[in-house]
Amino acid sequence: MKKHTTFGVMALVLMLLLILSAPMSWAKEKSKEICLECISVSQCLECHDEISNSVFAGSAHGTNACTSCHRDIYDLEKHADCEVPMQPVNCGFCHKEVAKQYAQSVHADNDVGCTDCHANIHEMKSFGGDKTKVIQMCSGCHDNEDYLQSVHGKGLMAGNPDSPSCSDCHGLHNIKEMHVDDIHSATALEARKFHTDACQKCHADEEMMERNKVYTMAVETYEEGYHGKVERLGGATYVAGCADCHTAHKQLPPDDPESSISKQGLIETCSQCHPKANKNFVQYIPHADHHDKERYPLLYWTFIVMTGLLIGVFAFFWLHTALWLIRSYIEKNELRKQGIFIPHANNPKVFYKRFSFMEKLLHFVMMVSFLGLVISGAPLKFNTAPWAPGLMALLGGPATAGLIHRWCAAFTFSYFGITLLWSIYYLFMKPTGETFLQKLFGPDSLCPRWKDLHDLTGMFKWFFGKGELPRFDRWTYWEKFDFIAVFWGMFAIGFTGLMLWLPQFFAKFLPGWMFNVAIIVHSDEALLASVFIFTVHFFNTHLRPEKFPMDTVIFTGVLRGYEMEEERPEQYERLKAQGKLDKLVTKYPGVLQEAVGQLLGITGVAVGFICLALITWGFFGG
Repeated sequence: MKKHTTFGVMALVLMLLLILSAPMSWAKEKSKEICLECISVSQCLECHDEISNSVFAGSAHGTNACTSCHRDIYDLEKHADCEVPMQPVNCGFCHKEVAKQYAQSVHADNDVGCTDCHANIHEMKSFGGDKTKVIQMCSGCHDNEDYLQSVHGKGLMAGNPDSPSCSDCHGLHNIKEMHVDDIHSATALEARKFHTDACQKCHADEEMMERNKVYTMAVETYEEGYHGKVERLGGATYVAGCADCHTAHKQLPPDDPESSISKQGLIETCSQCHPKANKNFVQYIPHADHHDKERYPLLYWTFIVMTGLLIGVFAFFWLHTALWLIRSYIEKNELRKQGIFIPHANNPKVFYKRFSFMEKLLHFVMMVSFLGLVISGAPLKFNTAPWAPGLMALLGGPATAGLIHRWCAAFTFSYFGITLLWSIYYLFMKPTGETFLQKLFGPDSLCPRWKDLHDLTGMFKWFFGKGELPRFDRWTYWEKFDFIAVFWGMFAIGFTGLMLWLPQFFAKFLPGWMFNVAIIVHSDEALLASVFIFTVHFFNTHLRPEKFPMDTVIFTGVLRGYEMEEERPEQYERLKAQGKLDKLVTKYPGVLQEAVGQLLGITGVAVGFICLALITWGFFGG
């Protein structure tokens, strides 16, 4: 009982002490608050006579009391007796948002405080939009010689408010450190993007550029160029930004000998990324607009010709495809009405060899490399499309996508070289008992001949029900077009792609503006090839009613007997008359070979349709 009483008494005493101390603490805080309110500026200036009362009153802080900043001074007598020393001022009490920005800045990291910039704290006034004051402030620590010599610095000092000061590019309080020690780091990516983003704040403003007589297409043409596309797709650390060519602070017009983009300075500027840049190389036009007929006539007409080629090829072959589809359904419907589902199936159990192992292998390499080229090149072509950044990231970024693209290009050159050598061997060396012209224009040749024109006109007559389906030989006119398109494509896509792959080598003997031409040709021809393959070629080979959903002959190499009779009657009858037909008889492929053929074909068509969907989305909705 006694023990419990003792604890109770102690608890009661403790509670009383707490209750009694609360008013004292409140009184002390209240006294401090009252003291802060009652200490006037004039009282402080009685001792601090280095501060002018009138100057301070007219400053940005003039409406505040001294204790608004020096909050630790609550008793003047103790302060005068050095019992309450003055502590560093925390500007964040009032400037909260600025303090947050400053805390993340390079100045905070390097212990550069508010008063290091705002040294005249008792006299300072709002800069009132006067950018020259910003320049003066930053110049206290940073060398401004290059800036003052630049068009920006000269314009600002001449009173042009559109000319940028330090803060227009770097900000006022949220200035971040820019370094690229590791190009794969997030800070390096941010630093590299700053080289472009800082400039685009003003140069993307067409109204501002027009009133200052500055080229209004700079931002748009940069974004449409290789550097801008890669930068947008997350590869800013791999390409040049605005400041890399025009410098960060010493922007000068091209006619100034000290300019980084003058005739003398361009080689040095380009050599930062392209070590072997020469006079030819720097003739490349980085901000060319191929829509501008007056300034860039060659690029304009190159674009017009390529656009005309695109429209012409698609207009003809899409019409060809549509008419074929309609006519095929009409005839198929007529046959089904008669109960005929496999026309003229005279050889249901006979199979003929159509493609050799080498031909199947070349087609496989062609298919894989072509799809690889499309997939790795599409994000760059349609870089503004919503899907482009995701696909580029899936490929491993612009650097990896570029590597994939070049490897696929190397395979393309390889199968083209093999095909070229095989053609030379067939025409000049292979013993067939035929003359050169007979080989070149014979039925086994992929070279066009008059019969192909006759077959083409006959096909259109058949489309409209004005004649029978033409009697084809080993190769149809559309198959020959596909084959010959590879040769044209190797010049249009292959050679221009090689130029863009190895610009420093080709600049040894080609002027730089040829790269501008190459970009247009490569881009448009790649679009033509991709869409043609995924629409016209897929229909001719797999999707027409006679073949739907898949023709695996290019993968198995085997053609059904009735298919040769029906689709290539002239070849069938010619070989039969020559006694060569039986030599082509072969066995139907095994389960594994057929399964692999179907898997490859279906996969190729599926990937192609996905690519076609992305291209359509990018073209119309990017």
